[in-house]
Amino acid sequence: MPSNDARNLLHAAVPTAIVGALTTVASGVIAGGKGALGGVVGTLVVIAFMGLGLYALQRTAKSLPQLFQAMGMMLYVAQLLLLMIFVAVFKDTSLFNPKAFAVSLVVSTIVWMAAQARAHMTAKTLYVEPESDQAPAANKVGSPS
Repeated sequence: MPSNDARNLLHAAVPTAIVGALTTVASGVIAGGKGALGGVVGTLVVIAFMGLGLYALQRTAKSLPQLFQAMGMMLYVAQLLLLMIFVAVFKDTSLFNPKAFAVSLVVSTIVWMAAQARAHMTAKTLYVEPESDQAPAANKVGSPS
């Protein structure tokens, strides 16, 4: 993974993990051990889903840049639908507190998207490929003056 891609992932995953830890502690205080477990599972699901989605989106941007915007929209819709499916599947579980899981899932998703948007807005991304100073003279077009 190139350094810019890793940096974008890091800028989104770290705030999500921090907020996930806070929701886990709050869930543990409110609902006990099962609440804390629900908070951990919700946070890990978001980090895994969103991290894999970001990786897939960055690979698409490199290989098929013309599909980047459509892929991004489709990816976010698919991620949100999958997260809703996770909430629906685990709503009656006895493994962990489903309310703590759902709250952690929603809060972590919002933080991930906000952090990813902030990372994208503050990134210094080149819009064009800069010309190399070491390019051979035969490739230059136009008059030398």
